[in-house]
Amino acid sequence: MARIVCGMLVSLDGYVADPDGVITLPVPGPELHRHFNEVQRRTAMSVYGRRMWKMMRYWGEPDPDRDAVGEEFAQLWAATPKAVVSRTLREVPDGVRLIADDAVDTVRALKAEIEGEIDVSGPDLAASLGEAGLIDEYRLYTQPVVLGEGVPFFARGCRPSLRLLGAERLPEDVVLTRYAPA
Repeated sequence: MARIVCGMLVSLDGYVADPDGVITLPVPGPELHRHFNEVQRRTAMSVYGRRMWKMMRYWGEPDPDRDAVGEEFAQLWAATPKAVVSRTLREVPDGVRLIADDAVDTVRALKAEIEGEIDVSGPDLAASLGEAGLIDEYRLYTQPVVLGEGVPFFARGCRPSLRLLGAERLPEDVVLTRYAPA
């Protein structure tokens, strides 16, 4: 059985994007990106909400300006099975699973079928899965930036009871805090 992990970059004041849903947090530099490469290497499947998918699909496209660390991530990302949860998307690229209905039941089935970690990204998706008791760990990668307003890491109405698993200082003054449902 897989472990479902929700991990995202977040501002000091708890936001993952600006009020329009645009990611305005600093792009990780090479040292921090190496950490994310290792996370991607361990990921058995990635499940994205629609907005996060739109941002992440960049890694499936060629970019001659990518550095070696970014190119390694792109290759790891391309090799990882992916699913997108969306009621509005009608199609996704070959090899990507579209989950249009029953996201909770579908992810529950994936959790039972897959070994390893399933990475979930997107606050609304994480809230739905968390309310269903499917998220095993939350990873907040806190950047030393204040956005002032925006899309919160925990979607509105999502208030899980959590216990601290650990904290770690990463490159670029990012702090990773890991929590499990209490």
